[in-house]
Amino acid sequence: MISTVSTKGQVTIPVSIRKKYGLCANDRVDFITEGDRIILIPVKTLRDFRGSVTGSGNLDEERRAAKDAVSHRTIEEMS
Repeated sequence: MISTVSTKGQVTIPVSIRKKYGLCANDRVDFITEGDRIILIPVKTLRDFRGSVTGSGNLDEERRAAKDAVSHRTIEEMS
């Protein structure tokens, strides 16, 4: 698929590609160069991972448990 670079350096991503990769307005992408290629990669945000991990629903309790786990691991590493 061919697209044109505007005078501002902008390129329109074709609809079929946006749909295939779930790209929406204000999504972030990363440009990587490999030799003479430019690769466009969608950037994952925390929003993309929402719902992928279950929790107890009590954030204060989960934070406390996470802090305790880090404390115990630090104490073990120092021993």
